[in-house]
Amino acid sequence: MQTRSFSDRVRHALSFEIVGLAIFTPLATLAFDKPATDMGMIGLISSTVATLWNFVFNVGFDRAMLRMTGSAVKSMPVRVLHTLMFEGGLLVLLVPMIAWYLAIPLMAALMMDLAIMLFYLVYTFFFNIAYDRVYPLPETRAAA
Repeated sequence: MQTRSFSDRVRHALSFEIVGLAIFTPLATLAFDKPATDMGMIGLISSTVATLWNFVFNVGFDRAMLRMTGSAVKSMPVRVLHTLMFEGGLLVLLVPMIAWYLAIPLMAALMMDLAIMLFYLVYTFFFNIAYDRVYPLPETRAAA
């Protein structure tokens, strides 16, 4: 069983962010009645922060698991905790930045960030299905 190569993971990450921003910016401009430049900047900063947070959080979480349990293997309850902690940390990082950049109250920024999170949840699901069809794993290609 093979996994994706480093170059494939880079292609995945870059295409995920580029396509996501291309969809997010016009939708957010309409949904939040803000200029496209502002929503594009929110999207760009948010995706950069999320990418960096993803790396830092996952390294820290796995190290903590190793120290506490001797393994980084995650059960379903640990995966739920992992997801909630990741998203909670992302909210803490992004909400003040969104409020400051758009000069809106923290509660409005929180609601906006929750809507953005929902968009990316749905987008991630469909993007990964499409990506796997366009760039299947080698064993999937061989089986077809």
